[in-house]
Amino acid sequence: MSVFARLVEQLAELLQPLFHGSAAAAAIVLFTALVRLLVHPLSRAAARGQKARTALQPQLAELRRKHAKNPERLQRAVLELHTEHKVSPLAGCLPGLLQAPAFILLYHLFSSQEIGGRANELLAHELFTAPLGGRFTDALALGGAAGFVYPALFLLVLGVALFNFRRSKVVLAGSAPLDTPGAGAVAKVMPFISFFTLVTVAVVPLAAALYVVTSSTWSAVERAALYR
Repeated sequence: MSVFARLVEQLAELLQPLFHGSAAAAAIVLFTALVRLLVHPLSRAAARGQKARTALQPQLAELRRKHAKNPERLQRAVLELHTEHKVSPLAGCLPGLLQAPAFILLYHLFSSQEIGGRANELLAHELFTAPLGGRFTDALALGGAAGFVYPALFLLVLGVALFNFRRSKVVLAGSAPLDTPGAGAVAKVMPFISFFTLVTVAVVPLAAALYVVTSSTWSAVERAALYR
């Protein structure tokens, strides 16, 4: 935690001439962008996997017809087909899973009063007078410029969620269904996952909310580029 806190502080010092009092907030946005850049190769691999699964639709349809009365044999055949073409249905989960540690670190960093036995100085940083360690209710209580920070974040997250929702519907409509138990239910829920970020932004510290908003926006742009 101390090492991570120092990293955020150094990024904030680097951005201080440009962002002044909001340098730490800008550092979090930059940190998030760096994390997303690191996992971008996996996102590209996931996109290629999605396109490969779409290309396998005719073979999958034939397998479902051939093994309609034998679900176990169908699952084995689908697995063999995916293995033959080096397609993994779980590849799309890796970018999100690898981001989780960064988000958890950031959440704990701005939820802790002390880091390494010393007062957590990062909690003194703000974004338009809204403390980075505070939450939605804290910003509302402060009023003024702080009261407008979260509404702006909510509007941005809502716009990104709507975009991701439409993109997910298009991608899922053109992808091959997975012949695994519960896959159909998961596919129906997936387009709505982006809207859960609204709840996340409302309950986590502002610093973690900035991570979520930046990462969601990156995802929207990335998906538009990779799933054309």
